Amino acid sequence: MERAISVLRVFLSGRPELRVSDVAKATGLGTSTASRLLATLETLEFVERDELSGLYRLGTAPITLGGVALNQNPVHREARQVAQDLAASLGLGVNVAIRRGDSMFYLLNFEGRLAPRSFVLTGQRKPLYATGIGKCLLLGLSTQERRELLPESSMQPFTPQTLTTHARLDEELAAVFGRGYAREVEELAFGRACVAAPIRDQAREVVAAISISGPLSAMDLAAREAELARTVIETADSISIGLGYVGPVHAFAASPA
Repeated sequence: MERAISVLRVFLSGRPELRVSDVAKATGLGTSTASRLLATLETLEFVERDELSGLYRLGTAPITLGGVALNQNPVHREARQVAQDLAASLGLGVNVAIRRGDSMFYLLNFEGRLAPRSFVLTGQRKPLYATGIGKCLLLGLSTQERRELLPESSMQPFTPQTLTTHARLDEELAAVFGRGYAREVEELAFGRACVAAPIRDQAREVVAAISISGPLSAMDLAAREAELARTVIETADSISIGLGYVGPVHAFAASPA
């Protein structure tokens, strides 16, 4: 099973189609072993083989499993329609993510007319320290837990605006805690910004976060930050209440210290 899963993980590299030799090299498996595993995965519809080129790509079975997993996730169920409606009304991107280890994991994303994308974010992982959603998710951890989870050596810059020290991150999280939302301007990618707010469950734990995002020109934070912040906090509150949380979400936010 581990070998079969390692074969499937090779397709996470971003290349849509791979040769048997590519899979063998990436996994460290022998070519004959990789070929047999791919053939088995093909019969189970986890991969597909192009008859003309002989190249393999992911099949339909992972899509089915992913859809079932999303439909069973309580945060996804509560947030999906709310996020879709919000993206349509604002014309911006709306994203919901959870924490998995030292990364944020997108559960869903919708793009409005002002923030189109040619790819789906769902299932992708991004760094916690360089994103608005990630900062919200970090509110659920203590100072010591954050340092253990994110050694400064792992906090690599994506742009000159990326926070790469715990001193700067602590300062930013204190601000997030105080105002009830996070903001991110070109910390992960040039030309993009977001505002985000934490989502909590019945136990008052931060279980997810939601963001409104888009190009700098569409977000226009100089003029719209207060409006967008209020909207994202209210939306996070609504999802949290659906998860069993009672009371204003930001009033009970865990201290970043």
